[in-house]
Amino acid sequence: MELKATSCGRLGAHNLAFQNDSENVDATNLKGLGDNSQRTKNSQKKKTGHTNQGDEYINIESDLHENKGASADNEQPRLKGHFEKKYDKVCEFYKKHKTRIHYVICGILMTVYLAIVIAACSLNFQRALPLFMITVIAILFICWDFLIAKYEDRIAAFFSSGEKYLKKQWVWLKRVLCAALFITIICWLIFDTKKKGSRQLISFGGLVMYVLLMFIFSKYPARVAWRPVLAGIGMQFLLGLFILRTKVGFDTFNWLGIQIQTFLEYSDTGAKFVFGDKYKDHFFAFKVLPVVVFFSTVMSILYHVGFMQWLIRKVGWIMYIFMGTTPVESFIAAGNIFVGQTECPLLVRPYLPYVTKSELHAVMTAGFSSVAGTVLGAYISFGVSSSHLLTASVMSAPAALATSRLFWPETEKPLVTLESGLQMAKGESKNLLEAASQGASNSIMLVANITVNLISFLALQSFIDSALSWVGTLFDYPQLNFENICAHVFMPLSFMMGVDWEDSFIVGGLLGYKTFFNEFLAYERLSKLIRNREKGGSMYINGVKQYMTVHSEVIATYALCGFANFGSLGLVIGGLTSIAPSKKKEIADGAFRAMIAGTVACFMTACIAGMLIVPGLEVPCRILLGNASNFTDFPANNTELVECCQQLFTSANHSEKIFPSGNYSLTSWKVCCQILGQPSFHCT
Repeated sequence: MELKATSCGRLGAHNLAFQNDSENVDATNLKGLGDNSQRTKNSQKKKTGHTNQGDEYINIESDLHENKGASADNEQPRLKGHFEKKYDKVCEFYKKHKTRIHYVICGILMTVYLAIVIAACSLNFQRALPLFMITVIAILFICWDFLIAKYEDRIAAFFSSGEKYLKKQWVWLKRVLCAALFITIICWLIFDTKKKGSRQLISFGGLVMYVLLMFIFSKYPARVAWRPVLAGIGMQFLLGLFILRTKVGFDTFNWLGIQIQTFLEYSDTGAKFVFGDKYKDHFFAFKVLPVVVFFSTVMSILYHVGFMQWLIRKVGWIMYIFMGTTPVESFIAAGNIFVGQTECPLLVRPYLPYVTKSELHAVMTAGFSSVAGTVLGAYISFGVSSSHLLTASVMSAPAALATSRLFWPETEKPLVTLESGLQMAKGESKNLLEAASQGASNSIMLVANITVNLISFLALQSFIDSALSWVGTLFDYPQLNFENICAHVFMPLSFMMGVDWEDSFIVGGLLGYKTFFNEFLAYERLSKLIRNREKGGSMYINGVKQYMTVHSEVIATYALCGFANFGSLGLVIGGLTSIAPSKKKEIADGAFRAMIAGTVACFMTACIAGMLIVPGLEVPCRILLGNASNFTDFPANNTELVECCQQLFTSANHSEKIFPSGNYSLTSWKVCCQILGQPSFHCT
């Protein structure tokens, strides 16, 4: 007989081929089968103790099922004890009033926290000022979230009439705003040039040049929407103006930079325990890389508690409102301030298959134009200014969206909007300890990637330099190397950012290292130049400049602050393709353009920094006077120079020596004599 399909039931497998035959079985046979099955059961019970391991497992399972069924049948109602009844009542009360209990606990904790803040402010307000400011900002954001969640419809209805009026009058209002903005910029440049000198005009010209170049080589020049472009540049300028020109902004970011630098030094404890007291002898391996591990752990914890998502959502919302970009673009640009270019797209992973080509280009551009918070700590440990690195990270976010919309304008209708319920991904860890461990483990690949890339790139650079030097000797120019070539190629670009002419070749070489190798190598070389300047000494040795002016160092810090290099190009293509396989072709087509747009975004940030940076805010008088002696465009009424010269003459008047001891040169005295223009025995 042919076997047919079997049906698996709860008590075993039954072959359907025997179904018809079983219907013809008489009562006698059924009785015999019943007796046989009963004898089989009895024999199985007797053989339970003599089975092998596999049979024993099967019998145990069946016994467990039988015992479970018997216990369910024989279970009798049991009287609960006094404590069990109280416990059940407490659980029921908690379930019934769960929300109120949470509010009460949060209220108590907030009251205790506010009492601590008030006590600290009453003891010493100046010392408790950072805590007070953080508390005020947190309260404002919490109140804002509460109002939006509860009265969002009413707020929207309240502003709807104003929004309709603006839409009707937007045609002529837009022209008025553009004219007012243009006039304001021209007036500001005139007055600022008169006060600070003409150096920032070069940076302004460079900014205009980069915008024109991006427009000329745009994917669709006729489809460019200028609102995101102008709004992005405007946000950059306002951020730079607040941070670099106002005392409050400068002191705030300087304080933040100092706190981050102090915080990162706690990684020395772990490095010292693992590598010994002399861990700083191998500075990069045992000092810099542990900072990456520590910062990755902290970022993972902040991501787990939801702080990073909350912060990214707020920053992204601001750019969404002011720039008119889509939610995906805005959140990605905000996220790249804090996390890396391969991790940030995970925040909006479910929506990537539905983004347009322009949005995908913006996602990649935002990654190329910024650096991750984990490696930011490493750059700070090199000795690069922490406040300027933080400022560059923040200013690059709107710059990325501006250059992206200019280089690849939107030609499709975006599918993902706020109305479609955009949600950000949450962390996978279940508790803080798991989040910390996961962050440390995730940094292994990052540390390994940094290490192997530096080893390979430095070896490759050494080989290229040797080969180029050999070629140069054939033409009596053995000084030919990779840095010299990059210096001449990128020199015009660095000069248009506002870098001093003599320093533009050095910055051009740094830009070459950053583009063809990585920004880690470029910042390491920049840190050497900074240390040489701080040590002092001769500026030229054998015709080679040993360090740059502070103005050039600051511009270089902004220009290098991005992942736009050929090594990151492969990482972005591979990472985004794994997240959104359906967009593989679009990712490959737009990646190189995105890298160029990210590079230009960093250059535009450097141009704005060159327009706004004031050396007197952070440069000692001796260095400021030394820099002024090398240039002829410093105005005579420069307030910082006048103050330095007055301090110099005052110190000389109270000294027995004509020239007080210090690092002031005769050239500095000549500069002061020209600036003050007053008769003095020092000048004669």
